[in-house]
Amino acid sequence: MIDYSFIWLISHSIIKFLKLKRTKFKKKLEKKIMKIEDNVYALESTKGSYSYLIKDKETILIDTGRPGKVKNILKEIDSLNINAKNIKHILLTHHDVDRIGNAVLLQKETGATLWASKEDIPYIFGDKSRPGVKKLGSLYAFLMRVKKPENIESYNDQKIDDIEIIRTPGHTPGHVSFLYKDVLFAGDLVRNSNGVLKKAPSIMNADEELIKDSIFKMSEYSFKWVCPCNGEPLEVKDEWKQLLNNI
Repeated sequence: MIDYSFIWLISHSIIKFLKLKRTKFKKKLEKKIMKIEDNVYALESTKGSYSYLIKDKETILIDTGRPGKVKNILKEIDSLNINAKNIKHILLTHHDVDRIGNAVLLQKETGATLWASKEDIPYIFGDKSRPGVKKLGSLYAFLMRVKKPENIESYNDQKIDDIEIIRTPGHTPGHVSFLYKDVLFAGDLVRNSNGVLKKAPSIMNADEELIKDSIFKMSEYSFKWVCPCNGEPLEVKDEWKQLLNNI
């Protein structure tokens, strides 16, 4: 005779254990998540090639990190008590593989509109080959089976929600930065190297003079935080002025 009470007890214990494990995981993740400002988060799951989340009138993801991070990104978003289906836009700063690596899968999971610049879209679709050392990025994308998106909208100098789109070419032909309140999402315009802002290495840039012009252009804007792809988010005082003096 089957002892259903015993089966119920075991099942109940397993469910309780799994819920406890999930709660502990969420609390552990919450401790790691970096809150930049109200409603602005650096996703720990993409550390080393950061993606950022803005939770405002609309929930927006900026860049998608290196390939293979989808599950961890979604877990982290869930730990913030955000339903991934509520993400309305995915904004790409540029076409590099460490920016677009999870774009297709995240677009599928969220139903969000995917955005990039018209200059960089051909590289994302593979209609243009990445130049120089960035050919290695294309090989990496091939090996990691990074899929090409079906649809990408191009920026038209408009705002998306309260995010200002600023054209900052140089690292790639269509690189853009985003300004949300006093937070600058700089993509690969600059990087944080142990608290010092630096231009992306020359070998990685499509046009060295253009990226310098873009960095000088950003000095016309006011911001408190710089959130790069590479390096930790940085609260700035004189760091941008020092950057201008060193390029």
